[in-house]
Amino acid sequence: MALTKPEREAFLSEPHVAALSVEAEPGRAPLTVPVWYQYEPGGRPWLLTGTESRKLQLIRTAGRFTLMVDEVSPRLMYVAVSGDAVDMVPGTRGDLQEMAARYLPPQAVDPYVEMAEKDHGPQTKLFLEPKQWVSLDLGAL
Repeated sequence: MALTKPEREAFLSEPHVAALSVEAEPGRAPLTVPVWYQYEPGGRPWLLTGTESRKLQLIRTAGRFTLMVDEVSPRLMYVAVSGDAVDMVPGTRGDLQEMAARYLPPQAVDPYVEMAEKDHGPQTKLFLEPKQWVSLDLGAL
């Protein structure tokens, strides 16, 4: 059964790892990669990615992408949200700290931020303007 708007927004606001899909070059399947993202109900999902990454180049070209999050336990459910890529701005240390704090235990945040700033290069923060939602909740199996 499809989730209600409040249910899908609540699920998306949990710290799941998302699969990001974006159109690739002609003759190739979409690029699909795991990403960390941030979301608050009623807002727009956002993520950080390398400024020179293939992923960001494809998103800029396509102008849109999809995020899909799922879980299989304790219940089988998923939410996919597609829309336009908007508000691409330089990522900041604060953005990186916020994202790391969402996914990592507190003691790992600062070491991760230090490593990411050193090894990942410049980051771009981009927002998804939700246009289409697809969701399913099969309940506790």
